[in-house]
Order: sequence, then structure tokens, then C-alpha cells
Amino acid sequence: MKIIKSAAIVALMSGCAIATIDVRPASAITFMDFIRGGKRRAAPEQVQPAQPLPGMNTIAPQRMEEVAKPPRVTGPRYYTYKAEPLRRIATDRLLDPVVTGSVRKYGLPPMVRAPVADALQFLPQIDVRATANVAKAVESFYAANSDFLWVQGSDVSARAKSALAVFKDAAKVGLDPMDYAVAVPADDFDRGDMIARQKELVRFEVAMSAAVLTYVQDTVRGRIDPNKISGYHDFKRKSVDLFAFLGQVAEGDDIVALIEGQNPKSPQFAALKQELERLRAEKDAGPRVEITPGTLLKPGESNPELANVIAGIKLKASEALKTEHAVVLAGYQGTPDYTPELVSLVEAFQKEQGLKADGVVGQASIRVLTGGDTIAQKINKVEIAMEQARWLPDGLGDRYVFINQPAFTASYTEQGAEQFSTRVVVGSKTNQTYFFQDEIQTVEVNPYWGVPQSIIVNEMLPKLRSDPSYLDRMGYQVEVGGRAVPSSAVNWYGSTTSVAVRQPPSSDNALGELKILFPNAHAIYMHDTPSKSFFKRDQRALSHGCVRLAEPRRMAAAVLGISIDEVGMEIASGRNKALQVPQKVPVYVSYFTAWPNKDGKVEYFNDIYERDMYMNRAFEATRNARQQAEG
Repeated sequence: MKIIKSAAIVALMSGCAIATIDVRPASAITFMDFIRGGKRRAAPEQVQPAQPLPGMNTIAPQRMEEVAKPPRVTGPRYYTYKAEPLRRIATDRLLDPVVTGSVRKYGLPPMVRAPVADALQFLPQIDVRATANVAKAVESFYAANSDFLWVQGSDVSARAKSALAVFKDAAKVGLDPMDYAVAVPADDFDRGDMIARQKELVRFEVAMSAAVLTYVQDTVRGRIDPNKISGYHDFKRKSVDLFAFLGQVAEGDDIVALIEGQNPKSPQFAALKQELERLRAEKDAGPRVEITPGTLLKPGESNPELANVIAGIKLKASEALKTEHAVVLAGYQGTPDYTPELVSLVEAFQKEQGLKADGVVGQASIRVLTGGDTIAQKINKVEIAMEQARWLPDGLGDRYVFINQPAFTASYTEQGAEQFSTRVVVGSKTNQTYFFQDEIQTVEVNPYWGVPQSIIVNEMLPKLRSDPSYLDRMGYQVEVGGRAVPSSAVNWYGSTTSVAVRQPPSSDNALGELKILFPNAHAIYMHDTPSKSFFKRDQRALSHGCVRLAEPRRMAAAVLGISIDEVGMEIASGRNKALQVPQKVPVYVSYFTAWPNKDGKVEYFNDIYERDMYMNRAFEATRNARQQAEG
């Protein structure tokens, strides 16, 4: 992953990344108004520049209607997935030595050798297709080796049959068996036509090598290139030495162990594999209540889905709860009006289920009321999780931080055991958090908040065009070209490229007491927040892209290797200070809708950004492309 070193960009990275936001009217309450709770502070002393700088307001302000609307800073987008194309393996340039070598090795009788030699003229007609790197490895291997790997005499070898059995069970490790389908020559054939048989065997030989390499590559790095899904995915794809693997096949005896040994060995992958096997043996049992996805029911509202909500309570609530609220349940006639007595019923149900008892029926309540995902949906989530797990290192390490966005949690692991897990707030659907891995390097206490250009342009600019001194009154520091200026001196109708805005350390700073940095191209980091109430919500996709921590001091102490009290002392000093972690800590900013907890039990979460949908589209595109493999 690239670490951006430019000082200007590093300064910008002190604020979270943000996607496209609708520009609000100048009179609307902005994000910063909300963060600061409307409090205003005296403007800090500003240094007046001796001469105008680019971006300074040296002309009379123009009326809003006389200028174009403020520009917008847009974020990443999702792509139409394009699978890696296949190309024909150049058999015409490499198979002569293979065929003639096999004739010598297996001692075909003289009356057969001549026809086999004649068969070489048909080799250019053999059409086996594979991705470019697989095709190149096959060509390179057979150009340097004259022996068959998968053929014994005039028959398919035992080694080949063992490898085919592995392909047949590919679904057990979350892969698609059809991706590795190979046409197998029949045991019975016309021994009078050895030319046809040899051609058939040569084609099988090439196809088997291509299938084995495709399987191995898929198990190591996954079928899908994550960076082709969206700009929110950022991974360096793993490399696999395919040529060397064919050499291991030639030298090895246990082909099954060799191939299956390429699968991830992490405990998380093992738990997902076990869960997939369990799910496939299970069937959906019992009645289910369906509630329209996206339903949001609040007290006092009217919604036809209320009838399904009450039906779900009747199905899922304990007998004690149903007895306590028997009169309300018996008197409900299916009306859409969410009355106070029904709100009390829903609150009691939410409390019983460990949900926030606020009477608001949203995603978390609906998941419980409907029984969660169906077996088919769970299988799909596990298969996606197994694919995504292949993007990460095989084994996350003995010490790391793992953020799972759909679970709204961040956990800290040391000596291979999870030490704690804390609630987090992640990016909203409009301002999504990225999916990537990095290393924690610094904890900054009493931080400045460098406002990203995206927030300056998308949220502050409309306000500033009608009230140029807005940032001065709010206590923000403004620089143009690196020099401090009053907010009122900036030409907010011009470009803001050279304009920097930052919020000094304070009790209501947007980053709170501290931030935990792992420098990356997306300006994502973990931090404290003054908006503590957000952590009480079940659905916490609410930020501008960064990860807000419910227990920031605990996480900071863990990565620094010091006590929480020591972190508190650093904060109490009131000074802005960067504390280097003694040893960089891997951090996985991940996105899994199915993932095992610390006890190995797989848990399921809502697809808050609909990324599973894009994964399924990528699977389909890959499947369609690979259907050409058999030519």
C-alpha cells in the first residue's frame, strides 16, 4: 500500500475521506454545527498577510445567484466487474517434445509410433483456454519438460483422478467446481486409432495442468480481483509461482495434499469452512415472517408492515412476554397505526432480545423478527467471506486490530487471543469506509482536525459564501498557501485548493481526545468523538468514512503497550502530541457479513453498503468468462 509522503497531502489526510454529499442551502445546519452543538468560541488571533495571496478575497463579493453552484468533491464508485479474459494456450509451439518424449518413455509399439508422430500435425487444433498467467506457466513448463503429468501410457493416470476428485469437492472451500471442469478421456477407446487417442490425451494433459493452476491460484488469492469491484477496495493481489507448482506436482507423490495445502490455514477460514458444511446439511425449518427490507417504523407512525411486526413478536417472543402483553396481542386487529400500547409491546420485545428498547423497528429488530437470513442467504455470505478472506494474509498475526464494518466493531488481538472488542461508528452509505489493510504507527493525543477538502467544498462552502466569517466565530484556523488568514478574508467563490482549514484541540473537537493513525491513501483512521450517543444505536454507519471508537483510550493503550491511565495522563497535559507505537500493529479495515467471533462461532450481519451484491455480480462475470475454458 502506498504511503503518501507529500506534506500537503499528509495535512489533508488529517481528515476523513468523504464521498459525494448533496450541497445544502446556506441556511441549513452544517455537519460542523452539529458536531459543535451550536457553541461558538472567540476567534483565535489571526496573522494578516502583508499582501494578497491566491484565494484571498480581494474583490467585492458576488451575489450567490450570479455565480455557479459550489463544486462537489466526489468519492469512489462501484464498477461493472470485468473478469480476466482467457486466451488459448499455444500448444502448437510446445507439445512436440511432450508427445515424442512420452512415446519413448512409455515404449509404445513400433506400429503405433508412426501414427502418433503423424498426430503432431493436429496439435495446433487443440484448443485449451486459460487466463494469461496460467497459460504462460503451462507453456513455460512444457517447453522445459517432456513428460506427461496426468497421463500414464494411453490412459488417465491415478494422479489425475485424485486431482479431479479435489476439483469435484471445490464447493467445500467456497469455490465453484465448474471453474475446474475438464473433459476426461473415456477408459474404453478404439485402439486402432491411436492418433485420435493421443490427441485426446494431449488435450487432457494441457487442460488438467491449466485447471490445477487455476484452482491453486484461486485458493491462494481468490477468484475475484477486489480492486475491480470498486474504488473502496484497496488490495495488492497475492502472487503465486505457478511454474514452480507444476514442478512440485512432477516431483510429489501426494497430489491431494499438495493441492489442498494451498487453501488458507487460518482459524477464521477453518471456522467458515466448517460453517459452510453445516449449513449445506441444514434445511430452513419452521415458519418465517417476512418484513419488507428497508422498513423503518417509529412510534406514532402508520405503516402496513406493522401487522408483520406483531406477527413476528407472536412467533419469536417468550411465553412470559406474550402472557404479560396478552391483552394487547389479542386486541390487535392488523391496523397500520403504531399506537402507544403497541410501542410498549415492541419495546418489551426489544429488551428481551438485547436490542435498544426505543420502540423503533429498524434493521436490527427486523433481523430478529424475521429470524435473520435464510439458509441460502447464509451460505452466500459464507462463500463471499471465504473469498474475501483469501485477500488477507493467511493468518492475521499474533497481534492485530480487526475492524469489521458490518458488525460495527473493532477488536484487539494479542498473542493470538482477542483481548477486547469495542463498538465503532463507520462511514455512512454515502461516505463509505474502505476495505484494506495497513499498519498502526502513531497515536495522537489532543489532535487537530484538518478538515478535508470534501467537507470544505460539500458542506462548509455554501455556508461560507453567505457568511465568510463563519469559521472565525467557530474557532477554526484558516490558511491560504500556508499562511494564516481570517476566514472572512478568503474568496469563497474561488478555488479552495490552496485553502486549509483545521479545528484546534478542544473538548468539542470532531476527533475528540485522540486519533490512531495508520497512514494510507484514503485518509482513514480511528478516533474518539464527542458524539457518544451514536454508540447506543444498533445501526452505526454514520461517519464521514473514518472509524469512531467507543473506547478510544483502551485501544490507544493496547497499541502503545501502556496503561489506560498513562494514556489519560498524556491527554490531561492538554498538549497536542504524537506518540509512536513501539512496534507497528497490523490493522484490517474489513468488510465481512459473515465472520467468526472469538469463540469460532460464525455470526451474520447486514450488508450495510450492498457490497455482497457486487461480489455476486463478480462471481457471475467470472463464471461466464471461464465457461470458455473448454474451448
